[in-house]
Amino acid sequence: MPLDINQVSDSVSEDALSEEGRRSPSPLPHWLRRSIGRASEISTVQRIIKQRQIHTICEEGRCPNRGECYAQKTATFLLMGPTCTRACGFCQVDKGHAPMPLDPEEPQKIAESVRLLGLRYVVLTSVARDDLPDQGAGWFAQTMEAVRQVNPEAQIEVLTPDFWGGTAGSTQRQRIATVVKAQPACYNHNVETVRRLQSPVRRGAKYARSLQVLQIAKELDSSIPTKSGLMLGHGETQAEVVEAMQDLRAVRCDRLTLGQYMRPSLAHLPVQKYWTPEEFEQLGAIARNLGFTHVRSGPLVRSSYHAGESE
Repeated sequence: MPLDINQVSDSVSEDALSEEGRRSPSPLPHWLRRSIGRASEISTVQRIIKQRQIHTICEEGRCPNRGECYAQKTATFLLMGPTCTRACGFCQVDKGHAPMPLDPEEPQKIAESVRLLGLRYVVLTSVARDDLPDQGAGWFAQTMEAVRQVNPEAQIEVLTPDFWGGTAGSTQRQRIATVVKAQPACYNHNVETVRRLQSPVRRGAKYARSLQVLQIAKELDSSIPTKSGLMLGHGETQAEVVEAMQDLRAVRCDRLTLGQYMRPSLAHLPVQKYWTPEEFEQLGAIARNLGFTHVRSGPLVRSSYHAGESE
């Protein structure tokens, strides 16, 4: 039996944080209402990850596409626990300054889950772990190795944080090099929003720093495709979105995802605009004209949506 999206939205008012704004979210546009897949497919994945006490961003972020991706043998695992050391205004993942210690068995648990689910394309992402000396770069590499030992034919995409924190340890470039050396099928790092809106949307992150992640990854190994994405609906203009695309192409970013931000709860940033499917189609065409080789642009697109498919 199909399940319906259970997402919270909000009216696009000037005083979005008013008491009325908190009490009276507006309904989602019809194009954002869809089935997320068969309950049996979702419950199978949920059972396997719960038994192993691991996490997926599909579940932590309540992704509207998770049923479709599970059916297509794709999933995105969330490494290093469910608690992030940062507090981005759009993100569903839990925040806190004292994340859990790393589970030494997590890489093997994820590898076994990939085998049990028969996944052909695996995306590994993580919370930001500014508390760790290498920001978790070595954990990405260790998990990739574990997955390949059990599932040698599975392709692995990584979606990393910016590897920039206040702890002593390796440099950002060294951390990125650790992941690149493990040879992912694609290196993804999201800029999330346009330059002007970075501060309210991505607390603790910087636009130039994110572009630098993609630039370094490409410099270290030009054969590995790089990828980034934006969530629209925070108040950006089309011109600003195009500027972000151009900035990404300037650092030789190959792939792009564009999707609609949907407010996870009333504690998160309100939606300023719902971009229409036609507007997403137009932005996708612009992206292809700019030279992106793989573009996914649509209201329900997320970073890992159809990640294993060629254009």
